[in-house]
Amino acid sequence: MPVPLTRLALALCISVTLAGCHSLDPDPASTNGGEDLELAADSEMVPGRVPASATLAGMLAPHNLHTADVTGVVAAVTRVFDLRTLRAGQPWRFERTLDGCVRHLEYEVDAERFLRVSARADALHTFDASVISYDVRHTATTVSGTIDVSNSSLFAAMASEGETPELAVGLADIFGGEVDFNSDLQRGDGFHLVVDKVYREGRFARYGAVQAAELRNGGRRLVAIRYAPPGAAAGYYDAEGKSLKRFFLRSPLRFEPQVTSRFSLARFHPVLHRMRAHLGVDYRAPAGAPVVAVASGVVTGAGRRGGAGNMVSIRHASGYQSSYLHLSAITRGVRTGAHVAQGQVIGRVGATGLATGPHLDYRLARNGTFINPLLEHRRMPPGEPIPSEHVKAFSAVRDAALARLDEARPGRASDQSGT
Repeated sequence: MPVPLTRLALALCISVTLAGCHSLDPDPASTNGGEDLELAADSEMVPGRVPASATLAGMLAPHNLHTADVTGVVAAVTRVFDLRTLRAGQPWRFERTLDGCVRHLEYEVDAERFLRVSARADALHTFDASVISYDVRHTATTVSGTIDVSNSSLFAAMASEGETPELAVGLADIFGGEVDFNSDLQRGDGFHLVVDKVYREGRFARYGAVQAAELRNGGRRLVAIRYAPPGAAAGYYDAEGKSLKRFFLRSPLRFEPQVTSRFSLARFHPVLHRMRAHLGVDYRAPAGAPVVAVASGVVTGAGRRGGAGNMVSIRHASGYQSSYLHLSAITRGVRTGAHVAQGQVIGRVGATGLATGPHLDYRLARNGTFINPLLEHRRMPPGEPIPSEHVKAFSAVRDAALARLDEARPGRASDQSGT
């Protein structure tokens, strides 16, 4: 009795589908006498980033995959990885055949590990999954640079040495209590530092900690040594063992901008065209540049304030209050009553309110009276010293760091690799 055509067609469809998930490449020698064949691609790589509140099944669903493959991938992953810990924004990718089968899937768990899923050749819709460590290596690298005509900023000097802005920001953060990188840098200044670089699979991935740094600034030689006292977080100390952390940062902007108007009790206002007091310091800066809190404290106001535009005010210890005017945006979560940390981004440079262009008006008051921020910052006492019981341990770390810094001088840069 002949097989009905509909049943035959269904059987053919099922066999093609199953074969497609585990098809084997033909042997070119057996089909064309040994000549090279240019085979058409039978799969595609689909990259992406994990959406917010996503599930693995939900991420695979829009890609016209076999339901049994999606179920098999999820089952395999569940055995080795907690899918509830998928992180939004992390990169992932998978390879799918043109007929809807999964061959491989990878997800970056973190900077050190990734999840790999592969289709098994001996069973349909089944997969092997494992969490694999990247080949990660740490390298202690010395970097040197100079502020000159060609490289007039810390950004430019770092770039000329092949480094990224991230390292410039890190160095500015270390010396932020000693140097206003918006106005204090001058030609002839320079830096030497030892920084950990992290390489993943042989390629640069990120910077680790700066272990030691030296900054020449206006005839001064500033040194920073990274040291972690027992039971405390690591911090930076000068050669005498005094903390570089100050009550105030020297500037609410990391660097690049310049002071365009200083504290004055009688200044001609560029918008109102009349004399009035200017109770802060104006920094010219590009719109959108990050503005940071100069000290830890509690937000006393955040929002639109007439001619001040978008403004944030923060109450600090010892009767101080800082204010940041004309912001283009205020960072989410920065609101009245919120606690902020020193160096935390609280907003972005803008030109809101009475402003002729993008800039930051930074103001500082003590016990309700406005004072000159630049002078007050310079009067800040040095940081707390290393406790006497830890001086010997710190001295050993310092001496090794200074010896390593000496190798960072021009013409003597070198790398010291480890795993």
